[in-house]
Amino acid sequence: MIGDEPGLKARLAQTPQLRECEIVSASGSAEALQRLRLRVFDQVITDPRTSVEEDLALLAEMRRIRPGLRSIVLAPAATPEDIIAALRQQVFALFSAPFNHAEIADMVVEALEASDWRHSIEVLSAQRDWISLRVACHQVTADRLVRFMGEMRRDIPEGERDELLTAFREMLFNAMEHGAGFDPEKVIEVTAVRTERAIVYHFRDPGPGFQRDMLEQVAAISPSSDPLTHIPYRESLGMRPGGFGILIASQLVDELIYNETGNEVLLVKHTG
Repeated sequence: MIGDEPGLKARLAQTPQLRECEIVSASGSAEALQRLRLRVFDQVITDPRTSVEEDLALLAEMRRIRPGLRSIVLAPAATPEDIIAALRQQVFALFSAPFNHAEIADMVVEALEASDWRHSIEVLSAQRDWISLRVACHQVTADRLVRFMGEMRRDIPEGERDELLTAFREMLFNAMEHGAGFDPEKVIEVTAVRTERAIVYHFRDPGPGFQRDMLEQVAAISPSSDPLTHIPYRESLGMRPGGFGILIASQLVDELIYNETGNEVLLVKHTG
């Protein structure tokens, strides 16, 4: 752990999953590189005072010493270009100030427990307002992508951002579960577009799609005041609960549009 983010080391040390781990501090980049040359570390957390550009340059040098090193980047701020660069460089997660210590601790735990995570988010093409990705079907990959998308949307108010990310997460998990069966060999295609008046997410899964009346059943028996009412109904028909993620997403964005077969969806949030 590079630098001295107040309270973070203590909070990490108190996290139950990390109590058996050793957390070593380094005052700066030079000391961190020296420590890496002397012993193996599983993960590095960058100095919150340094820029993303500086962190990525340091991480590239660190990986020449320890190729399997996982990295969590903390930075004072992050531009869309910084986030794209972090995705391309296979950073595990990125956080910009102000920091949420609990969220960082959770991601540190996920990084330590994750296996076969590298290359699970592939950047197909990317520029500031249009990013296309190919995403492997792992829960940890979904958590990582939601974190990166949250950093991309620091340009909208926090409440709206939280709603948008909830909708994004629900549709991503829906595609992974129902479209790909959480098969790690399968991928979801995700595109994020920012226009002057809207934020648009497009998901495409490898599944056969779904029947349109499934959405109608859920919407008809799940009023917005109590969306859980569809669960007993589906159980009475011998069906497991389903469609809830779609229902949540539809209530948090302005438009939710499926293609004919039901394996592609657009989420649209108007911003102006």
